Amino acid sequence: MVVIRLARSGAKARPFYSIVVADKRNRRDGRFIERIGFSNPVAKGNEETVRIAQDRLTYWLGVGAQPSPTVQRLMKEAAAKTATAA
Repeated sequence: MVVIRLARSGAKARPFYSIVVADKRNRRDGRFIERIGFSNPVAKGNEETVRIAQDRLTYWLGVGAQPSPTVQRLMKEAAAKTATAA
């Protein structure tokens, strides 16, 4: 099964997550199919906290990829941010 999940990177105590499409059997930070966005939970000031390529997200959801609960929350957060910006 193909899943949309977070892959951790960044320094100790400074997490940075990539939103990736990967096979469920691969490790969290291992091989992935495509990187479709990022999440920066420790962003300060005007730094961007979440960015998701909506066209690629729509494609992967259309072909049956399952988002993790955290990615679902981030998708809602990104949608709300774009709705208030428009």
